[in-house]
Amino acid sequence: MTFVAKHKKRSLLFDHPVRVIGTPGSGKTMMASLVEFRLVESILRDQSSENNRSLASVLASCGFTENERPKIAAVRIPMESEYRDFWELPYEPAVKTKLVLALIQARTILALVRNLTSNRRRRLGDIRFIPREGAGAQLEQIGGSDAENVVARARSVERAVYSVGASLLPPSLDNIAEEAREPYQPFEAIREIEIDWDGKPCRLKPLTILDDVHTLHPDQFEALFRSLARREIRFARWMMMRMDALSPNAVFRSTDADALPGLKVERDYLDIFMQTDVVRLDERRQFRKMAADMADRYLRLVQPLRDRNYNRFQDLLGEESPRLSASQVSELRALIDREQRKLQISPDRRRKIQQAVERYVKGAKSLDLGEEVQLVMTRVLLHRYAVRTSGQTGNLFADDPEPRQPLKVKSTIADAARLILNQLFNRPFHFGLDDLCDASNENAEVFLQLAGALVERMETKAIRNQDPALTPAQQQGALRDKSGQMIDSWGFPFARKVRALIERIVADCREVSAEPNAPLGAGANAVAVLETEMKDLLASDSELALILKFAIAYGAIVAIRDYGQGGKIWCLLELSGPVCLANGLTLNRGGFLERRVSDLSLVQEKV
Repeated sequence: MTFVAKHKKRSLLFDHPVRVIGTPGSGKTMMASLVEFRLVESILRDQSSENNRSLASVLASCGFTENERPKIAAVRIPMESEYRDFWELPYEPAVKTKLVLALIQARTILALVRNLTSNRRRRLGDIRFIPREGAGAQLEQIGGSDAENVVARARSVERAVYSVGASLLPPSLDNIAEEAREPYQPFEAIREIEIDWDGKPCRLKPLTILDDVHTLHPDQFEALFRSLARREIRFARWMMMRMDALSPNAVFRSTDADALPGLKVERDYLDIFMQTDVVRLDERRQFRKMAADMADRYLRLVQPLRDRNYNRFQDLLGEESPRLSASQVSELRALIDREQRKLQISPDRRRKIQQAVERYVKGAKSLDLGEEVQLVMTRVLLHRYAVRTSGQTGNLFADDPEPRQPLKVKSTIADAARLILNQLFNRPFHFGLDDLCDASNENAEVFLQLAGALVERMETKAIRNQDPALTPAQQQGALRDKSGQMIDSWGFPFARKVRALIERIVADCREVSAEPNAPLGAGANAVAVLETEMKDLLASDSELALILKFAIAYGAIVAIRDYGQGGKIWCLLELSGPVCLANGLTLNRGGFLERRVSDLSLVQEKV
């Protein structure tokens, strides 16, 4: 629904070549598997379960079905390492590309037939391939429109091409089998496939989904992509790939970034990014709903919890407001008293600030506004008052001047208070299902890794006959440990330099977030570079552009382009959820530190 049904060019997704781009774990392979014809047919034939009915509704919204009949016959072709091996053969690039393209097309035909016959509702002879107009010669190449002949031809081509790539010594061009040298273009010849559906003819548009095309050699992928972008092709074709196969400009989703010279996005091909660019609140709300369902399914797979009838993940995540001990509250009060005297703020002014905080708390919806939160909110406002009255001249006899700008009590001050309490007293800051979802950056695999760390602790408590529910402190401990492990396991290109850059940004964000007047409200979790500077960087050959590309591609940072604030347009480099969890930073967007490209370059040059 998110990436296909709501795509602005959905009506063209089965006409143009499509690149489906996402970070590891974003759901590319899962989506490719879900829409394969054999599974679509099973879903449509069995509407007895709520799951199948909801899936059928989604498939219809995406254009794979219509009126409870299939419209698309999709197959997934894993792009395993053997395809890249063809690029090492001692032939001209054009020859190597034609061999790989022939192998892909032959395997697509065979996969289509397997899918169409897998549920035993039709035989090979019940399938008919419909050619495009004017494709008579090409139809002969593929074995005609009779399914048995088409399959026989596909098998002979697959066998011949595979033998070339798998040979210990590759044959000379003259010794390559005739079946591999002859023209073979089913993607251009076939327009539709006709089958029987409930006694009536049903025409399907064929779709090949090439999964993990980023494993190809870059030059090989370029040549293959150009071949698949030919307008004569009537087959639908999708290519699933990771971001690191793209240029820095494409990873940053620059509006003028095209895949290859001469190929224009939305004219010659379409992109589906497995990260949405809609309003973040809507994006998070949608992911939270999906993640909650995933977590409940996960919980039911854990026998000690299932045996004790724990079926709802959220019920085991304690979300009660954390409380400081009496001694910690006394320590906090003493800290605020000392700072009040140091700032030379009158008791009457402090009393007015405390009353403003109390009025806010009475009308607020949040439940986490206990005594210690109110105390730190008062502390933040005392420091803001001191900043706004410093150097102020007026009545010489007034020891309680009014600030230049009135003090306002807002939710961001409450958020800042919770963050500061975490830094001062390790009071739990990240806990609950919403924080878990938001820290996952809308990535299903990241969510399941973080949720898995919590489920492990729940399972351990259940085995010990303890209540498996986790307190906020236990949740924060598990999430920080797991996030740290995820960061330590980074092994992608430039990982060492990415880690150094992240550590520098984290240190700067923590320093600003700890300031007693909370200048950025809920705190900082990003740096921002002017858009003009970022465009120049991405257009250059700088190593920094590559470092940032891999940081985004593997989920270390998130780039937000054209972010307007302070009358300027910024490119935000926001720390990912796991990085924020591991370092106690806010998950809210908007708190950033202004930087120049040269500041980022200095960090990576020191590594």
